[in-house]
Amino acid sequence: MVWLQRTVDGLLEAGPYALIGLGLTLGFGVMRRLNLAYGAGALLAAYLGSWMFTRLGLPAVWVWASVLVATVVVGLYIDLLCFAGTDPANAGLQRGQDTTVGLDARQVTALAASFALWMQLEQLAVNWQPSHVHPFPDVSATTEWTLGALSLRPDRLATFALTVVMVWGVARWIERSTIGLGLRAVSSQVAAAHLSGMRVQRLQRLGFALACLLSGIATCTVLSMDGQVTPMFGMWLLIKGLAVAMLAGLGAIRGVLVGAMVLGVLESHAQAAWGPLAREATAWALLLAALLWRARRSRTDRLGACLA
Repeated sequence: MVWLQRTVDGLLEAGPYALIGLGLTLGFGVMRRLNLAYGAGALLAAYLGSWMFTRLGLPAVWVWASVLVATVVVGLYIDLLCFAGTDPANAGLQRGQDTTVGLDARQVTALAASFALWMQLEQLAVNWQPSHVHPFPDVSATTEWTLGALSLRPDRLATFALTVVMVWGVARWIERSTIGLGLRAVSSQVAAAHLSGMRVQRLQRLGFALACLLSGIATCTVLSMDGQVTPMFGMWLLIKGLAVAMLAGLGAIRGVLVGAMVLGVLESHAQAAWGPLAREATAWALLLAALLWRARRSRTDRLGACLA
């Protein structure tokens, strides 16, 4: 029964993990933009929310709204400095050819620039509020529900339900809406999108803003259950999100839930067996394993294409 309780706890962790991975999956898997400043932008927005909560005494709803707006604004700042111009109209055909074999020079430059902005935004947040722990509106459950011998936290259940709805909604939006289909067209073949008259840069900016908004929702959800934010939150958010996105499969919106469940269950059992450090090590190990597996699969696919 102890093993089952740990498994259930890990499955419930899939709620916040999937929310975190959803934004990265949309940004990288659908739009082919890997934003390494994803966590740092969320950290800066969370620090703003904490400041408004402690200094201005604003209620939780206004704090959450400020975090959502801040993540989008910071995301547009990242997009302007790192990704704007990576797919210019006059280079669309060249990039359409380059992406069949891997990243082109513009994408590599954008990736490096987002890493630099990660450092910038994180340092800005830490210098603004140098304390290690900052309060955040706490709406975590104070009681637990019981189902036989199992204990269930209502806040985790609510988060899991919210995540299922959001994953389903985003997947349907990508598959059915005009804008969603446009994003898929841009990600799969930017040259064809340019030639068909699509406003590629506008679509990419809109998709990037949506990915940042999803990171803001994940930030509010996670911190509202913890009741505090620390400088390590940005790195934590990025690693969890990357692990979930890689386990799910790049661009697999619905697979985010599966990847989050795998991560949550393995972390729960690792912590029970070897302690808290093993929990974090599990996320790093899964991320590394997923990256190595996908790199090997990519090489195999390219070799098969060359031999065909």
